[in-house]
Amino acid sequence: MSVLFSPLTIKGVTLKNRLIVSPMCQYSSVDGFADDWHLVHLGSRAVGGVSLVISEATAVSPEGRISPYDLGIWKDEHIEKLAQITAFIKGQRCVPGIQLAHAGRKASTAVPWRGRGRVTEEEGGWVPVAPSALAFADYYPMPVELDREGIRKVIADFTEAAGRAFRAGFQVAEIHAAHGYLLHQFLSPLSNQREDDYGGPFENRIRLLLDVVAGVKSAWPADLPLFVRISATDWAEDGWNADDSVRLATVLKTAGVDLIDVSTGGLVSYQQIPVAPAYQLPFAARIKKETGILTSTVGLITDAAQAEAILANGDADAVMMAREFLRNPYFPLRAAADLKADVAWPVQYERAKPQ
Repeated sequence: MSVLFSPLTIKGVTLKNRLIVSPMCQYSSVDGFADDWHLVHLGSRAVGGVSLVISEATAVSPEGRISPYDLGIWKDEHIEKLAQITAFIKGQRCVPGIQLAHAGRKASTAVPWRGRGRVTEEEGGWVPVAPSALAFADYYPMPVELDREGIRKVIADFTEAAGRAFRAGFQVAEIHAAHGYLLHQFLSPLSNQREDDYGGPFENRIRLLLDVVAGVKSAWPADLPLFVRISATDWAEDGWNADDSVRLATVLKTAGVDLIDVSTGGLVSYQQIPVAPAYQLPFAARIKKETGILTSTVGLITDAAQAEAILANGDADAVMMAREFLRNPYFPLRAAADLKADVAWPVQYERAKPQ
């Protein structure tokens, strides 16, 4: 029996296998609204046989967008199209998930195919917010430091977004605290130089994330899973590291988080990442081993045997993929054949199923 194609039950949700579509920004929204591109993009991966499709980083406020073209969930009007998408995903025996996000100092930037760096207010940009007034890089906008009122707004925005996500039909919520975005910026001493109770020692730097977790849990049903994505290391001297991540995962488990989605990097422009196949796996494996919380791993995982070995070795509980699903939305159907796992195909496609 393939471990990759075995079910995984988390609270009241059962994933039919351990393959998950990792959030992938599409930069294709106007005023935060999903459209038919998102329906086809997310829906085709559900047709392809994954157990869980997580939407791209979905902004909890307009200023929380990475670019002016990011998906959003900061107003009720966003719900209608998202509900159509989640209904389609569920119709494919797949679970719809959403990643709730705030870009912090990495906001108001250009979409990748139009260059990089700052989008001015004249071009539709805005002034970003951050734990401290430190820009990500010279070509990024200078953020303003969040005051107490601003911090309260961030917590409220995540909380209200979680309620909208449930009303839109999502069954998994993931809080984005990785890749150099706002919550990660508070975690790392490289970007958080505050002197109040949201800065300084470890306990203060994790405070905003814990406040957001508590807020989201107050608006999110207790029987539905809550994930948190972290960057397990900044890949930079004196930054957030693997020891910090194990310590944080222990706290998050106590706070009621069900799974840690383990990624790395993104906080500073001078990071040094030793990229290789499954290069982030050791961090997920360590967190799982030392805390007992469920983990997923992501990063240069590209074939069925590799994914199967990760799970068979007990290094993670689920495998997330991003670029491989852009190349092949139907990867799970091919992977099942490679691993000799008998899985259901969409009836419309059964005539192509290997015999």
